[in-house]
Amino acid sequence: MPEVAHISFAGPLKALAPISLDEMDAVKLMNRIDTKYLTDEKTLLGVLADAAAAGYRVLVAEGARISPYDSVYYDTEGLRMFSDHHNKRLRRQKVRTRAYVNSGSAFLEIKRKNNRGRTKKKRTEIPVAELPDFRADEAACRYLAGHSDFDASQLRPSVETLFQRITLVNPDLTERLTIDTRLCFKNFRTGLETSLLDAVIIELKQDGHAASQMKGILLAHRVKPARISKYCIAVTLTDPGAKSNRFKVKVRQIEKTINHKITVA
Repeated sequence: MPEVAHISFAGPLKALAPISLDEMDAVKLMNRIDTKYLTDEKTLLGVLADAAAAGYRVLVAEGARISPYDSVYYDTEGLRMFSDHHNKRLRRQKVRTRAYVNSGSAFLEIKRKNNRGRTKKKRTEIPVAELPDFRADEAACRYLAGHSDFDASQLRPSVETLFQRITLVNPDLTERLTIDTRLCFKNFRTGLETSLLDAVIIELKQDGHAASQMKGILLAHRVKPARISKYCIAVTLTDPGAKSNRFKVKVRQIEKTINHKITVA
């Protein structure tokens, strides 16, 4: 897998006051607007410094300010969910299992996007051992059938994604920021692996009725919005047989941002 010298954010994050998971869960964004951004680790250092100065707080979970995530995305034999996204189908879904490594908990998650661009997520807890394949769990399979257009017999593990996440909350509790770094992908179909090197994917979740100070911080660092799906980028990079012309533009955008060519092993 490609290697890169990563920046440590442990020091910069100490400048941000902590917020607990219980406090953060109390933040209800009733008119939520989600926007993704793309940058690199060096630029993120400046964003974090400005966030600390502006009074943003960092989520501390299980005693850690940085949380590793491990996710497995599922799809049909013909990559129906990937293709729906590639073909700009408004109503689409994603199915994944996700482990929150520090807490030792795992979930089966179903994300549904409607024709108005709104995304709803449903999830049910599963044993961590079922992260690579939940299909032998009858209760999880029933949950999938009840909350998606697919049943377990139609799906198989497609791609594993690993990354580290930082979560920030603004002083007024009107926006959250998830910052994903060290993104790595493994394709179960092809056996190919890759990483996004020092790329950083940020998602801003804000109350549509409130002003966003973070938008100004990102703009000051020339961090621009970017529509990026981790699953779709992973398939594009690791499955040469997948129809992915539209997402190859996104790959080039990432490479331009980090000034590196992404390679696959």
